[in-house]
Amino acid sequence: GLKTFADIARFKDRLGGKIYGIEPGSGANTDIQKMIDTNRFGLGGFKLVASGEAGMLAAVQRAVNRKEFVVFVGWTPHPMNLNIKMDYLTGSEDVFGPNEGRATVSTVTAPDFAERCPNANRLLTNLTFTAAQESQWMVPIMARQSPQEVAKKWLREHPEDLQRWLVGVTAFDGSDGVAAVQASLKL
Repeated sequence: GLKTFADIARFKDRLGGKIYGIEPGSGANTDIQKMIDTNRFGLGGFKLVASGEAGMLAAVQRAVNRKEFVVFVGWTPHPMNLNIKMDYLTGSEDVFGPNEGRATVSTVTAPDFAERCPNANRLLTNLTFTAAQESQWMVPIMARQSPQEVAKKWLREHPEDLQRWLVGVTAFDGSDGVAAVQASLKL
């Protein structure tokens, strides 16, 4: 039954009257505190528990292990989406923005970049990732594995991504881009 921001107040007792946030002063915490201060969604009696990301995730994991209800600041991409069975609440567009605050990352280049560097532009145009992929990459990187090794492993295990990202892209000498990358990375 806890699916939207409007549902949170109904579960106050099961939530211990707490909403777990991240670093004090963060934008998400500021928005949550404002909801509490203005009794938005009936949250007036709640307490925002602000801590660092690691502290918040530790508290969430404890609640999950105890099979307790917990509401916390979540975002993607992040390994939390793989490590914690979680659902994002809906109904916050007037607080966090359209699509629950979803952002899009875009590559911005000089206006004449495509003309001057068509090969590099093609690569940048082809190079797209899903939030799920980025969450998967973050797990070993946050465990201190080299980003280069994580990327090589991904390309070995997902050759379809390499093919998709290098469609129409050539190596510096004009040869096939896929073959050049495969040879360079010993894939």
